[in-house]
Amino acid sequence: MTFSPKFYLSIFFRRFHYFLVVAGLVSTVGVTVATMLPAEYEAAAILRVERAQIPQDLASSTVQTGVGEQVQIIQQELTSRAAVLEMADKMQIYPNRSELDPNFIISDMRQRITIAQPRGRGAATVTVGFRGRDATTTAAVANELVTRLLAQNVELRTGSATQTLEFFEQEVARLSAEIDAQSSNILEFRLQHQNALPDSMEFRRGQQTSLQQRLVQIEREETALVERRANLVDLFERTGRVDTDSANLSPEQRQLQNLQKELDNALLVYSPQNPRIRVLQTRISALEGVVASQSAVEGEEDAGRALFELQLGDIDQQLTEFTRQKEEIATEIARLQDTIDATPENSIRLSELERAFRNVQRQYQSASERLATAEMGERIEVLAKGQRLQLVEQAVVPNAPTSPNRPLIAGGSVGMGFVLGLGLIVLMELLNSSVRRPVDIQNKLNITPIATLPYIRTNRQRRIHDGIIFCGVFIAVIAAPATIWALHTYYLPLDLLIEQVLDQTGLSNVTRLLSGG
Repeated sequence: MTFSPKFYLSIFFRRFHYFLVVAGLVSTVGVTVATMLPAEYEAAAILRVERAQIPQDLASSTVQTGVGEQVQIIQQELTSRAAVLEMADKMQIYPNRSELDPNFIISDMRQRITIAQPRGRGAATVTVGFRGRDATTTAAVANELVTRLLAQNVELRTGSATQTLEFFEQEVARLSAEIDAQSSNILEFRLQHQNALPDSMEFRRGQQTSLQQRLVQIEREETALVERRANLVDLFERTGRVDTDSANLSPEQRQLQNLQKELDNALLVYSPQNPRIRVLQTRISALEGVVASQSAVEGEEDAGRALFELQLGDIDQQLTEFTRQKEEIATEIARLQDTIDATPENSIRLSELERAFRNVQRQYQSASERLATAEMGERIEVLAKGQRLQLVEQAVVPNAPTSPNRPLIAGGSVGMGFVLGLGLIVLMELLNSSVRRPVDIQNKLNITPIATLPYIRTNRQRRIHDGIIFCGVFIAVIAAPATIWALHTYYLPLDLLIEQVLDQTGLSNVTRLLSGG
């Protein structure tokens, strides 16, 4: 097929009515929409991030949340469902509020509210804006958003500082009570085991050693008393006296004493059957009889026995006292030994209690220091001496609308109408495979026609053709704009209707992506 501009131009004019209908319809709808879309105004306020007024090396706030995170948290609260609906009702943003779906209002309000968070470390401003159809209402809503943002920022910072302070106050009180409990446990343990504590271990060991030495001494003294008592009894039985003073003895008694000593020494050398031993025993027996007769003659026997019994009773009393003291000392030594044996276990238990007390005490000291820091941080936030947002420029009533861009919409719709009209004609041509030129006959049938006759419509076909063209023009020029005006006036504003259609068709997300939102 050869390309013939004249032929295709003739086809375009032949189907110009299609082009005219499509281009007119799209252009008319676009121009109507551009004309009828309500104007939207945008008002914005500027906030400055002020640094803390007190140097951090002197005192710092306990609020560690960054400005960007704070703004993000507040933005989520401001755009919550309840907050958005309450603001829409309070500021009367939607005149036909009862006719709108709450979900649509929430979505629309969230799109209209803009809060530009600070980006980067050098950012020091936050922009709060709102888009609306009424200039005065738009500025009022923007200022209301700023007021709420500042109030919630103060509440967020003071609330965080207050919660931190309350936490450390509770922690200090808890640790203080725990210290008291640990102190009571240690005191009670010391009182229950006051005689078996490690700090008195050396004293008790020394006391035990002293008692053991005293016990040995008493046993020695007891042995000496027993020997003395035996000697005293032996002396009395032999002499009938207990007084061994040589100055008070008679010659016979002194001689008897000497013979007894001599007999004792001889028995160390000779056997008892030795004649010398027997001689000494005979002499001693004779002298004992003489001494006994002398004692009876002089009347001293009763006095000697009384003295003997007196001394013997004194010795027995001392021996009884020594026995009592030995029992008491043995009991005390056993008690001390029990306390010494129990000391290692008590030492371990006491170390555990003291270690737990020291741990709690360190926690208490740390919590007390942090409590002081929290009190200072809370004071800084209450007095607004920390980092905060400060209003620099409030939102003012805009002088001119920011949208819609009516020339762009109108021009774009006209251009789109032309493109669609041409596209329709091209599509019709591509789908049409009929023979319309002599060259088509020659190419398809391989014959050369002698002559061709054009297609001639009947009157009825011309009337139908003209009616179709008239209806298309009527729809494009009159019906479509009138329908759009009726929907905008009696049903729903055109911009809201478009947004609803986009939401229901799922194209709203696409438009947000294309617009950079």
